[in-house]
Amino acid sequence: MFFDYNGTRVWYGQQGEGPDLLLLHGWGCTHTVWDSFVGPLSKSRRVTVLDFPGFGESDEPSDVWGVYEYTAMVEAFCASLGIVRPSLVGHSFGGRVSIVFASRNPVDRVMLVDAAGIKPKRSFRYYLKVYSYKVSKWFLLRVLHNQAAFEKMRSGKGSADYAAASPRMKAVLSKTVNQDLRGLLPSISVPVILFWGTADTATPLADARLMDSLLPDSGLIMVPGGTHFAFLEDPRKFLSVADNFFARGPVE
Repeated sequence: MFFDYNGTRVWYGQQGEGPDLLLLHGWGCTHTVWDSFVGPLSKSRRVTVLDFPGFGESDEPSDVWGVYEYTAMVEAFCASLGIVRPSLVGHSFGGRVSIVFASRNPVDRVMLVDAAGIKPKRSFRYYLKVYSYKVSKWFLLRVLHNQAAFEKMRSGKGSADYAAASPRMKAVLSKTVNQDLRGLLPSISVPVILFWGTADTATPLADARLMDSLLPDSGLIMVPGGTHFAFLEDPRKFLSVADNFFARGPVE
């Protein structure tokens, strides 16, 4: 099924009946990352999954979106489908959207899974690397006018996610990773579970501890040795935690 958002087609699927539970995938993933959990979670809930624009079966966004633009899309999506006061599960980039959504919309509960949203502290070496890259870019493009040399240099830089992205999605990624959401966390008053791998290097455990300290009502559950995909590495634990957390009565 598809939802049209200002000309951008957004794929989604639903299963089950009952209170709404929205599962939001991470960067570079699609709705299929939740496949093994949808069935069990939908036994007493209406579970909705979607492909964020730029991923899976959805169109790329029409412009360079950041997390607030993606959240606006999810808000319009929920309004269109009659999803009211949902519970949210957000992994990585989906965690960013969950944080913004929960900070300005009625929600029941939130589960942040190795979630992004804390801008990392940067070392002097990092900034030296960044500015060296910018100077090299300026010299190759503005002085030598050598696009091929610049593309060769750029191909060896950045993360795997960045390298795999289209030009527009590269710009989207650059925009979103620099959006720090820690200031929104104190405004999320509903219960929040942080589900984290202790060996996550993409969104380190320190991010989870900081989120836990800023959220009014939260708890941290760790997967020893788990990476950025701890929920897939220990699916039984994830499903047990999620099923118990969302089985509780609605928050008044």
